Amino acid sequence: MIDFLTPVSKSVLAQKEVLPIGVLGKQINTYNKKGDFPEFTNVRFAIIGVKENRNDVDYIGEELSFNVFREAFYSLYPGNWSDTIIDLGDIERGETVKDTYFAVKSVIEALLKENIIPLILGGSQDIVYAQYRSYDKRGSMVNIVNIDSKFDLGDADLPITNKSYVGKIIVEKPYNLFNYSTIGYQSFFNSPGEISLMDKLYFEGYRLGEVSADITLVEPILRNADIVTLDVNTIKNAELSYKNKNSPNGFDGREICAIARYAGISNRVTSFGIYELKDFSDTENAAMLVAQILWYFVEGVNFRIADEDFSNDKLYTTYKVPVYDQILIFKKSNKTERWWIELPFISNVNNKLKNKTLLPCTYGDYLGACNQEIPERWYKACRKNEV
Repeated sequence: MIDFLTPVSKSVLAQKEVLPIGVLGKQINTYNKKGDFPEFTNVRFAIIGVKENRNDVDYIGEELSFNVFREAFYSLYPGNWSDTIIDLGDIERGETVKDTYFAVKSVIEALLKENIIPLILGGSQDIVYAQYRSYDKRGSMVNIVNIDSKFDLGDADLPITNKSYVGKIIVEKPYNLFNYSTIGYQSFFNSPGEISLMDKLYFEGYRLGEVSADITLVEPILRNADIVTLDVNTIKNAELSYKNKNSPNGFDGREICAIARYAGISNRVTSFGIYELKDFSDTENAAMLVAQILWYFVEGVNFRIADEDFSNDKLYTTYKVPVYDQILIFKKSNKTERWWIELPFISNVNNKLKNKTLLPCTYGDYLGACNQEIPERWYKACRKNEV
C-alpha cells in the first residue's frame, strides 16, 4: 500500500506545527516522510487524497491539491472522540486512469482489512468505481448511497466518466451491488431515460425538495449503506462559491453536515468519499465547508450505538401489521427507537443477500402500513430479491 501513496505536503506540515494545542492537526498522525509510514494501531480513520480527474467530462488539464482542505480540517477542534485519525497523504495520478483505479482499490482494500474507515478526498467521481471494487473480496452484497444532484448511471457500453460510472458498477463482474440510492437529485439534471432506469432497477432516488423538507428521511437510507459518496456539486453555489459552478439550487451547509452525521452514525458505513473537489487555493470557505462535512461524519461514527443484535428478542419490540394479503413485521430497538422491517425470506436467495433480511425504515413507514400503505422501500427490496 505504501508504494501508492505520497506524503502530506511540507506546506501542510509547516502549518500543522503552528496550530494551537488541542486542534485536530496536533492529534492526527501524518505520513510525512517517504518510507516512514504511520502506525495503524488503534486507528479508526485514514484520510486519503486521490489526485485523479482525467475522466471528468469537463477536464481541461487541471491539477488537484488538497492542501487548503487539510489546513482547514486540521484547524478544527475534535468533539468528545475516542477514535484516532491518520492522514496517509495522496494517491497521485497513475500512468493511466486504470492505474489510479488499481492504486485506489488496493489502498482502500488494505484499510478495510484493518477495520479502518477510509475518508477519501477525490477529484472526478468515477473514482467511486475503484472505491466499490475494493469490496470485491468481502463476500457480501454492497449498498451504495450517493449524495448527488444526478444519478450518474450513463451508458455502460461507453467509456467510464464522472457522469457514467454507476452503469459500469452495475454490469461488470463480480456483481456485488445490491442497492444504489441517490439523495438530493434534481429532475432537470437527469434525463427521463435515467429516471425510468432507476425505477426499472428498483433503485432509490430522493429529490432535493423532499429531503430538505424532512432531513430525517435520509437516516434509514444511510443506515443501510456500506459506501457513502458525496458529489460537492449537490451543495448550492452560494455555500461553496466555486468560480466554475453554476447551480443555484442544492443542499445548504447545515443540511449537508446533518446528512454526513447520519452517514457516520450508521453502523454499516465503512467508507466515505467526497468527490468533484477542485483546487481550493482561492476558495477557503469551500475548503472549510468540506472540512466540516468530514468533521460531522467522524462525529457520527464516534456516536454509533450497537442496536442490531436481532438474535436477542428482548432488545426489540415486534409489531405485526396485516396489509392486504401480507403480514408486515416491524422491529423497533428498545435502546435507540430505530425501526426495521423484515423482508420475506426467499429460500433460493444468493448467499450474499442473507444479511439483507431486515431493512431499516422509519416510524412513518410503520404508521403508513397501519393505514394499509406498503412501504416503497420494502416493495423495491423485495422485487430485487425476486429477480
